Amino acid sequence: MLNKSLSKFLIKPSVGMALLTAFNAAVSSASLAQGQPLPPTTPSPSIQTQIDTNYLLGGGDLIRVNVFEVPEYTGEYQVPPGGAINLPLIGSVSVLGLTTEQASDEIARRYARFLKRPLISVNLLSPRPINIFVAGEVTRPGAYTLSLSGGAGNNPGVQYPTVLAALTTAQGVTLAADVTQVQLRRKTGRSSEQTVTVNLKELIQTGTLSQDITLRDGDTIVVPTATNFNIAESRNLFSANFAASQTTPRTVTIIGEVNRPGSYLVTPGNTDNQAGATNNSGAASPTGLPNVTRVIQLAGGITAQADVRNLRLRRPTRTGSEQAIDINLWQLLQSGDANQDIIVQDGDTIVIPTATEINPAEATQLATTTLSPTRIQVGVVGEVKRPGLTDVQPNSSLNQAILAAGGFNDARASSNAVDLIRLNPNGSVTKRIVKVDFSAGINEQTNPILRNNDVVVVNRSGAAKTGDTINTITGPLGIILNLLNIFGL
Repeated sequence: MLNKSLSKFLIKPSVGMALLTAFNAAVSSASLAQGQPLPPTTPSPSIQTQIDTNYLLGGGDLIRVNVFEVPEYTGEYQVPPGGAINLPLIGSVSVLGLTTEQASDEIARRYARFLKRPLISVNLLSPRPINIFVAGEVTRPGAYTLSLSGGAGNNPGVQYPTVLAALTTAQGVTLAADVTQVQLRRKTGRSSEQTVTVNLKELIQTGTLSQDITLRDGDTIVVPTATNFNIAESRNLFSANFAASQTTPRTVTIIGEVNRPGSYLVTPGNTDNQAGATNNSGAASPTGLPNVTRVIQLAGGITAQADVRNLRLRRPTRTGSEQAIDINLWQLLQSGDANQDIIVQDGDTIVIPTATEINPAEATQLATTTLSPTRIQVGVVGEVKRPGLTDVQPNSSLNQAILAAGGFNDARASSNAVDLIRLNPNGSVTKRIVKVDFSAGINEQTNPILRNNDVVVVNRSGAAKTGDTINTITGPLGIILNLLNIFGL
């Protein structure tokens, strides 16, 4: 009886045309509710495959099933986790992993047993929250639930989250990332998957938003590790809005030829002393970008033995490997190549090697840069006019330290040679005799460059021993010299 009535109704041309128009409008409305685009244009060259933008139904979606001319069979349904909705007359129908069009076809097929030429449409009224997974070079990899913004269903203003929103939710990509090869993996059916490659570098350079693909429930985003680190591009990545936060403190370790090797907490800030960094002793520090030179400053500056041409930055990655980045700070000083002053991130280690050969002219030039400390402290004791701790410019020579202490006490000093005592980084103490030649330039034999905390001992003239001089010295210098005397150094 029902089929016969419907058949008579459809025979009327005007009614049939109206129904066809209404059906097409309903399908278009369903597509708009899902945010489905017009037929795809030529894909961007940065995307290897055009992404499937169809919305697949799943648990949590609110849908409306319209059975035309049978209003008692029309209704709204919340899709359960299993994906099967219970419809009048035909019972359970699974719509899990289907588009609204596919769901319409499946329901129509089931109703065909009872209705002649059933006209079915499925509209998405309220999409479920989007669950995604972000992996690879991001600050916090893991699973995330992203909410939709705007309207939904009958209100087509709904906004789906994008790749950039997902990366921001994961607290941004790390500086070890290859943003030209970001992968988006999407389920396109109940058992199929599609993978596309997104080039976010193009987004940085041109602002092409076609790379910022809207997400669907179940998507996985993988940010790979860069195989070749580009120091110029790393600064652009640091300033991108999908990178890790610029203001997040980061712990960086620095070892080698600096005055205070160790770990430092670097907090990026402005250049107006509103924010900065602290070292592990709580000392104040400069402000600005969290780069290599700032870490060097926190560590008290380089020593006179530092090889500034061959620094190495070791950066751990999410794959468990390590990026090794070579840095030439001499190039920064000579040509202003700011790219050499690499932005650091949490977990980085900076290694400053010892120079195999020291050029006196270069050492003097380095002493005037921000890589070196403002002053170093050496002890000049014994037969000088102002014995004690003396502040000198970094990379100062032995002759300069003696002159800074007032010069020899002419009546009592042995001016032919002095003792140079050095506390080494490994905790050992060495002593050497240096012949004094005030006419000589900087050289390792007669006028070596001094290090922080070096002690120069000017002995008495004649055959007198240094014991009585040592006994008159108090404080740390006296302790060091007494120990040297005990051990016969």
